[in-house]
Parts: sequence; structure tokens; C-alpha cells
Amino acid sequence: MIVLIVVASFLLASISIIQFKNEAKEYHQERLERKENAVKEHINYVLATTTYPLKTANLDLIFKDKIHELAQIHKIEINIYSLKGKLLKSSKESFAVDKVAAPIPDFILKLVRSSIEKRFVDIKTIDGVKNRSSYSLIKDEKFKPLGILNLPYLEDDGYYDNELNTFLIRLSQVYSFMLIVAFALAYFLSTYITKSLKTISDRLEETNLDQKNEKIVLEANSKEVNFLIKAYNGMVDKLETSAIKLAQSEREEAWREMAKQVAHEIKNPLTPMRLTVQSFQRKFDPNDPDVKQKMNDYSETLIQQIDTMTSVASAFSNFASMPAQQNETLNVVEVVELALDIFNEDYIVFESDEQEIISKMDRTQLIRVITNLVKNATQAIPESQLQKSILVTVKRIDDNVEIAVNDNGIGIQKQDTGRVFEPKFTTKTSGMGLGLGIIKNIIENYKGTITFESAYGKGTTFKVSLPITNS
Repeated sequence: MIVLIVVASFLLASISIIQFKNEAKEYHQERLERKENAVKEHINYVLATTTYPLKTANLDLIFKDKIHELAQIHKIEINIYSLKGKLLKSSKESFAVDKVAAPIPDFILKLVRSSIEKRFVDIKTIDGVKNRSSYSLIKDEKFKPLGILNLPYLEDDGYYDNELNTFLIRLSQVYSFMLIVAFALAYFLSTYITKSLKTISDRLEETNLDQKNEKIVLEANSKEVNFLIKAYNGMVDKLETSAIKLAQSEREEAWREMAKQVAHEIKNPLTPMRLTVQSFQRKFDPNDPDVKQKMNDYSETLIQQIDTMTSVASAFSNFASMPAQQNETLNVVEVVELALDIFNEDYIVFESDEQEIISKMDRTQLIRVITNLVKNATQAIPESQLQKSILVTVKRIDDNVEIAVNDNGIGIQKQDTGRVFEPKFTTKTSGMGLGLGIIKNIIENYKGTITFESAYGKGTTFKVSLPITNS
């Protein structure tokens, strides 16, 4: 509010100064025109009543005594020049007029003759004061040019300056009073509103995802604060819903991990057990009918239980598997470029020799491959490194499309090259090292390959090759 008052006062003062200057300019322009018209009418009267022939050479004689009278009547200096710009007569005192007066500049003579009104006003600023000087033709009753009338005019802005200063003083007084009122009002409002905001601030600090968060029961007098309280309570509801979903997601993830473990632990001994039972069944002595029957019953029961355990293990394994692939025909160039949009690093550059290279695979999984590789590349470059570069290229090589991600990061040491795709192995400054193993599985599911080249201390290039659907 206070800032608005200061800005408004500054704008109003600036506009006022500009307005006063424009009014002063228009005033002096109109005043000079009025004086010029009055002087020219008086000159026309003198020319109409003189006994001298109306010639340029006689202007000195015609206005010998009249020019001082005209200057006193109209309270302005008057100079009369010949058509060539030579001074013929001036209302200045004789001792103030130079013996050889400066003629009118040629460019002014040309402007006077070429203008429609046969008039030109020359404006100059001398010692900070603006001087106007009008030049116009003197004509006889037949509109024949006789000479040039010059009226020097000194702009006096004293009246407007006084008015402007008075206005600015009053304006500053008004806005000073408004600032005092604004400060007092701001202090009152801040003290009044802070109580409600302090309550909201305390609740925000106490808000946590892993606990039950209480809503704010408070009716503030400020409409905005009530909106804020309503927004906080809505956030608490959404947070509670998110917490439930997160807990459910964590439980599902735990079940998946357990399913993988159970499947691994159960499926491993099943096949040897089955083979052992079947071998024992074949080698048992057939001469003992009762024992054979018993062993057959036992074997059948054992085999049946083993099949049941296999079904259970398969069910758990299916539950823990990744979502089914949604294969589709897509433009690899477009998808790779789209995947790079999530990165804000300006040193990531994308290049492709073609605008369209078609392959068939799951769009989401392709995006996952690209984002993981580029994220690994960004994390492989130290923060302190000045020159950072990541180049992502897509090109056609025979019947395959090759996606390459090159970085100038720390690279991979030779002793670690055989472990790159192992789970939980990483050379990055951050991350868990799980991404490359998943990426390799995705690519191999589409009969593709992933390779890399690395020089320690210089950088790494990962290359993904996937079959093209139609060349």
C-alpha cells in the first residue's frame, strides 16, 4: 500500500511537470504568434499610408521613426531585413546595434521562402533559457515580397515555475499526510492480522505426512485470511488422502518384494524334489505289492503338493512382475526429444539426422530409458566442473535406430566396466545404481542392445540400439 502511494505520487508529480512544461510551451508559441500578427497588421497599415514608393530599398526610410513606435506599442524587439537577409532597420538603440549586423542564415531564408505560411520560427537554448525568433515575409498590397520581419522572443517561465513549485509543495504535503496514515493503518492491520497468521504458521510447522493433522478452527475478520485457512484445511484433507495412498503403495511394494522372495525361495527346490521323487518311484522294487502301492500313493501326494506349491509360487511371481508392455508404433526421434523436455540443464543438446525413425515399443518405457540415461549423465558430471556437456543423438544404422548419450563427466574406471549393469553398482556422485539394470532388461525385451564406451576423467557414451519397424 505504501509503495503504491509513493509510486502514485511520483507518477503524478512527473505527469504534472510534463503538463506544466507543455502548457508553457503552448503559451509561448501562441503568444509569439499573436504578437507577430499584431505587428504585421501595424506594418501593413504603415505601408498603406506611407508616401514612399513600396520598394525594399525604401523600407529603411519608411520605418525610420515608426519602428521604435511599433516596438513600444507591442513591447517586443523588431528587426526588418532585406529579402537577401541583410539588416535594414532595428528597434534596438543605435549604440546596441552592431555596425555590421549578422545577416539571416541562408537555411532560414530558404525555409521562409519554401514554407506554405512563408514563416519560420527558430528555437535556440542559450544559457539554459529558450529563445524563439520568428521570421516572416513583409508584402505590399499586391502580395509582392518587400522584406523579412524578425521578432526575437525570450521565453519567461517564471510564472509557470512558481505555479509548478506551489503545486509540488501542496502535492508533497498531501502525500506526506497519506503516508503517515498508511503507516498507521499498515501497523494496525499487521498487528491485527498477524494473530491469525501466527496460528496458521504454527500449524504449518506442525504439519507432517506421517501423522494425523488437525484442521484450523478459526473465524478471522479478514476475508483473505479465511481463504488461507480454508486452503490449509483443504490441504490437510488432501494430505490425509495422499498419506493413505502412500501407505497403500508402500504395502503393495512390500508385498511385491515379499512375493519375489517367496517365489525365489520356493521355486528353487521344487524341480530337484520332483526329479528325486520320480527317480525313486522308478527304481523301487516292484516285488512288494503293498509297499509299492504305498510308495505310489506317497509319491502321487508329494508330486501333487509340489505342483500346488509351484502354482502358488507362480501366482506370487506374476503379482510381483512389472506391468504389461503396451507396444505401439512410434517415432523414436519425437519421443526422445519429448523426454528431454523435463531437463532444465542448458548444456544438454539433442541432434538427429532425420525427423522420423519408426520403431515399435512401449512409449513409457522408451521415455524411462532416455530419462535414466540422461539423468545418469548429469549426475556423472561433478558440480564443480566448469565446462559441462551432454549430447543426445538419434540416427539410423542399417535396420536399427541408435540412441547415444554422451557426457564429459568423470567416466568409468577399467576395473569397474564389467559391473556397470549390476544392481546397486554406481560411479555417480548420487543415486542407487538400479537404473542401468532395469534399462538393460527393457531394451533386451525388445531385442535391442545397450553398450558403452568410457575414458576415465574424460566422459562416457552409452549407445542403445533398437530394431526399426519399417525402413
